[in-house]
Amino acid sequence: QVQVVESGGGLVQAGGSLRLSCTASGLTFSRVAMAWFRQAPGKEREFVAAISWSTGNTYYADSMKGRFTISRDNAKNTVYLLMNSLKPEDTAVYYCTTGLTTSLSPKSYVHWGQGTQVTVSS
Repeated sequence: QVQVVESGGGLVQAGGSLRLSCTASGLTFSRVAMAWFRQAPGKEREFVAAISWSTGNTYYADSMKGRFTISRDNAKNTVYLLMNSLKPEDTAVYYCTTGLTTSLSPKSYVHWGQGTQVTVSS
């Protein structure tokens, strides 16, 4: 049974930083793409970042480029999202997900975590 568990969310002031972690079990972690999405109240789930399993290539939504960094540690079955220069509009539930390949569409991903809340105060 595949399990995806996020952690690291919380309340932070604008301009601050947070690092989210996501651990996946029950699959061959080194052979799956990993991604982060987020969803704010009343909005659709939005792509944040993704990292491939084969090349380690990373992909970011335009609004996150230069502020967010996705990385993975295959030995720990963990993917990270370092978020710097946070803005109030970054407030959302952040979800971690696995897939066969990187994609900007949530429909391409298979296993999802429960999400972790990130709140950025102004």
